[in-house]
Formats: sequence, structure tokens, C-alpha cells
Amino acid sequence: MWEGGGEYNVARGLRRCFGFKTAVCTAFAENDVGRLLEDFILQGGVDTEFVKFVPFDGVGRVTRNGLNFTERGFGARGAVGIPDRGNTAASQLKPGDFDWDHIFGKVGVRWLHTGGIFAALSDTTPQLVVECVKKAKEHGTIVSYDLNYRPSLWKSIGGHKRAQEVNKEIARYVDVMIGNEEDFTACLGFHVEGADENLLTIDVSAFKKMIETAVKAFPNFKATATTLRAAKTATVNDWAAITWMDGKFYESRKYPDLEILDRVGGGDSFASGFIYGLMTTGDAQKAVDYGAAHGALAMTTPGDTSMASKDEVEKLMKGGGARVQR
Repeated sequence: MWEGGGEYNVARGLRRCFGFKTAVCTAFAENDVGRLLEDFILQGGVDTEFVKFVPFDGVGRVTRNGLNFTERGFGARGAVGIPDRGNTAASQLKPGDFDWDHIFGKVGVRWLHTGGIFAALSDTTPQLVVECVKKAKEHGTIVSYDLNYRPSLWKSIGGHKRAQEVNKEIARYVDVMIGNEEDFTACLGFHVEGADENLLTIDVSAFKKMIETAVKAFPNFKATATTLRAAKTATVNDWAAITWMDGKFYESRKYPDLEILDRVGGGDSFASGFIYGLMTTGDAQKAVDYGAAHGALAMTTPGDTSMASKDEVEKLMKGGGARVQR
């Protein structure tokens, strides 16, 4: 069992791998499982000041802690994820639950990261995201958003149509938009010409055209980024990343035939590396290289979160190999 979550994985990567001070805004049921999750978060070095604990009814009829079951896959058998997120404490979060003026104004949070998984949990979570990103903009906090389209989460609440309604509204307040070709199509309605239905090949030029269309539709995007994954098998992927910033595209080092132990969290680790690169250097090329290397390393260890160090990331960025270190 591992703790994880789209926003938390990024916060933990920024803390444990890159040394930034981070916190997570979420909610747990007040029981032993909720306190275990709190302990996991503390072990990752992420601040729990903004974690809310909700009274537990003893069974989970009213509120509970969410689960996500993942089968890693192997060879021709692809990975499978089964989210079990109904009636969770986090899914019941709503506008007014957090004091954003305190968080962005007094505490001085410089960067907010959230995403489409949380926005898909209930009718109130997208409202909370919109409230949050609006407040972040008022205080000059940079907002990044990972589209993270999950068909299973939207299936019973309106599918593609509802996903686009929600994400198009949120996108108006985003500075750094993260997502793959499927995300941009499903969540924002931008089509990648000639996209391979099975995502076995990726036409980077077609993806660039789609991004150029997206940044015209949302001129508030200061940067966009995506991982480029071609899953040859569950355990062998071609891996790379690309970003658009200041009107130019930048591609990371390519990682062909990357061997995968556990792919879950690779995109979130890309996001934390990318954010680190932007915050420390402002250089889009360095940022996309940090992101791609961190994501690659995260997929060589079990669980949602990264176990890599910044030294390991920078070694891989420079082309370092896997020779034993003693």
C-alpha cells in the first residue's frame, strides 16, 4: 500500500527530491486510516497544516478515505487502475473550506498545483478549484494544472461534455497547463491530427500544432507541457517530454525503451521536476529535462511517489548510466 494523489505526488516530489517546502490541502476521515495517511505525508516531508479531518461515522456511509487499486501490468498486459473515491472526505470539500487569503496572502504560497482528478470527484470539487485558482490569481500566485483525464471518473457525471465544461472554466485561470494528447482532446476539445488511437506512435509536429491552437484559445497559458509516452509493452515505454513557452517549443532528452517497474506517478513526477526547473532557472529547456528525468526515475520504483534524489535526476539528465555506485 502506498499513499498518493495527483496534487500530493507533485508536492512530495518537490519536497523530497528537490528540497522545496510544500503543503497539501485535502481532507481525511478521522479514523486510523486517515491518521495513517497523515503519517505517510509527514514521512514525505509535506506540511499537513491544511489537512482537514472530518468526523467518521464508523462505517463510511457519510464519509470515508479514498482508495485506488492499481495493477501494474506486465508485457502485453497493460496497467489497470480502479478508483474507489465515492463519498470520500476529499470529494466533499467545497468552496469556503480553506482560507485562501491566508494561504496565498499571509503564508505566501508562490505556486499552486491542482488537477483534473480532484475536479472530477463531485459537484463541489470543481467549484472549489475555481474558487482556489481565482484567489491565487488575485495574490499573484502561479497556477499549474494537470488535466489528468480519467474516463472512469467522468463516466456517470456527464462524460466528455461535463469534463470539457469543467476544465474549460478552470483553464481560464491557469498559467502552466500540463497534459498529454488525450487530455487536451478530452478535457479542452483540441484534436491532434493523425493521433494513433492506441498511442503507440506520437507525431510531435501534430501535437505542436494542437498546442499552438490551444495557446491562442487560452492566451493566459504562459507555458504548456506534456509527457510523450509510447507504451510498446506495459514494461517497456519510449519516454520523453515537450514544453511550449514564450512562443517556442523545447524537447527533453529522449528515453527510448525505458524499462518500467511501476508507471503510476510518472506524470506527476514529471510535473514536479518541471515546476522545480521553472522556479529555479526560468529556463524551459532545463525545466523539461528535469521533468522528464524525474519522471523516468519515478517509474523505476514502486508506488505513486518519487524515491529519487536531485543528484540522481541531474546525473540522468547528463546521460549518466546505471552502473552500480559504491
